[in-house]
Amino acid sequence: MTRSHDQVRETTASIRTAFFLNVAFTLVEVVGGVLTNSLAILSDSLHDLGDSFAIGLSWLLESRAHKKSQGRYSYGFRRLSLLAALINAVVLIFGSLLILSKAIPRLLQPEHSNAKGMLALSVLGILVNGAAVLRLREGRTMNARVIAWHLLEDVFGWLAVLIVSLSLLFTDIHILDPLISILITGYVLFNVIRNLRKTIAIFLQAAPADLDIHAMELKLQRIPNVLSTHHTHAWSLDGEHHVLTTHLVVPANASKKDLIQVKRAALGLMDQIDLEHTTIELEYEDEDCRMSKE
Repeated sequence: MTRSHDQVRETTASIRTAFFLNVAFTLVEVVGGVLTNSLAILSDSLHDLGDSFAIGLSWLLESRAHKKSQGRYSYGFRRLSLLAALINAVVLIFGSLLILSKAIPRLLQPEHSNAKGMLALSVLGILVNGAAVLRLREGRTMNARVIAWHLLEDVFGWLAVLIVSLSLLFTDIHILDPLISILITGYVLFNVIRNLRKTIAIFLQAAPADLDIHAMELKLQRIPNVLSTHHTHAWSLDGEHHVLTTHLVVPANASKKDLIQVKRAALGLMDQIDLEHTTIELEYEDEDCRMSKE
């Protein structure tokens, strides 16, 4: 099964909405950060500027990723979406490291901030970024998931600003601003790096985590007239659309009817999982496989 055209269009529309929300709110953050003298807000505005660029690029690549195959690109352009996920992850990591570089020194020299202004901006930030996260919460591609982490990080960051601003209304513990920023950024970094590892694994054509090749081979070998299997490979185009190829060995006296039944049974097994492309090569047992030396 593959995503319908409506699902593709919805994902692209959600990324577009996230882009415009991010750009508009970045401008608000720059002004608000200066007026409130909040490092958390100013750092987040710089971070959001990078996010806006990354999400805009994701929107562009996501819209191109679903073009039909042509010329040398026989599998189509789905990996453009994966490329966007990789760029997004790198931008988010560098942005997070930048926030940490600003927040850690602030632990030693806390500065006073405008608590009421921070409170107002934090509520607005939670609403704006939260709305964007909700639009992307059903995204299945790695691109949509990484963008969702971009925006979820901002939600957590604004939640931290909200907590700090509320505490500063009643206390004078300004160290809370950088302290909570460090904790939230560390949590997000952990999850982004985990997603980055998955993205790199897809680029390296690792078998999809939800597809057990060994189990698939055992099922194929149970098909009547299948003597053995070899060269079974599976990889993913973009983290959502998978490809599987395999060689099935049949008896030397197998008839055309036998071959059709074997192929039909094999395709029936593959229909149970989410595969974009499948290739089944049938070989007689007395036939040499041209890939036997691999």
